[in-house]
Amino acid sequence: MRKRPLIVLSTVAAATLLLAGCSGGATPESTATPDAGSESSCLADIASGAGSDAVSVEGSGAGAKVSVPEGTDLAEAERSVVVEGDGDEVMPGDLVSLRYQLIDATTNEVLSTSERGPDGVLSALLAVQQPQQIVDPTQSTVFTVAAECLPIGSSVVLTLPAAQEGMNPSVLYVETIEQLPTTASGSDVDATEGMPVVELDDAGSPTITIPDADAPTETEVAVLKQGDGAVVGAGDLVTVQYRGVKWSDGSEFDSSWSRDAAPSQFPTSGVVPGFKMALEGQKVGSQVVVAMPPKDGYGEGETNDTDLTGETLVFVVDILATTPVEQAP
Repeated sequence: MRKRPLIVLSTVAAATLLLAGCSGGATPESTATPDAGSESSCLADIASGAGSDAVSVEGSGAGAKVSVPEGTDLAEAERSVVVEGDGDEVMPGDLVSLRYQLIDATTNEVLSTSERGPDGVLSALLAVQQPQQIVDPTQSTVFTVAAECLPIGSSVVLTLPAAQEGMNPSVLYVETIEQLPTTASGSDVDATEGMPVVELDDAGSPTITIPDADAPTETEVAVLKQGDGAVVGAGDLVTVQYRGVKWSDGSEFDSSWSRDAAPSQFPTSGVVPGFKMALEGQKVGSQVVVAMPPKDGYGEGETNDTDLTGETLVFVVDILATTPVEQAP
């Protein structure tokens, strides 16, 4: 099975790598029950209940202590607001930085936390798809359900019933920090001679023009915008916008911009070598263009209409965020 340029992680083990930190407040306040007759762009609109209201949060930041009183009934998914922020409302599809803790509701043990990395705050792409099982802590959509439709700066507790028999229920504690840009924010860099020409429309979507020249025999990477954020490390989980075209005819074969301009997330270890080479060592906020021969793409061989084998590929990539991949505690 060949590696795709993009792989979206769905397990919470992966999601713990793309979110960050933990935070606190006081006693959760009840969240108003959504009007069943009203329309909402939220994925779930989960209301509060006795279970989520019973969860206590002491302290703030990395020192926050989240605990569930013994005997609390967590048979339903419920969400209570600990602190309501004053920023813009977070909607599915937004790119935001978060802090979180996942707590075993029976033992109060911290199962995972985002307090890793130099700043303790990493980024999360809120899912845009409808979650099929919103109460399952093994699904990354729980982070969307926790953070959605509340102002930036809010902190919440989301109760998660046991996903299967023999498992304990859990509590996800999340604080939203800030909304992040969905296009490269770095400074423009002079074009590199011989590389494909990239032009951006008002939304930042790139158009790629292939030069009238032979395709490169080695992977070539050029920076179009120089960011000043964290450096992408080996195996990091990255958040990007991208467009890919064939050198042979300039036709597009894959693009986040063609999917409602929704950024994508994947580990650099899960993509073809040329894409990996374009990302690792670059700074967040940068935009790069990479031209990769088949050996660093989908391999040598005879090309056809449905495969990328034998094709030299060109990608333009906006690097929006990166998260170091570490083992969950």
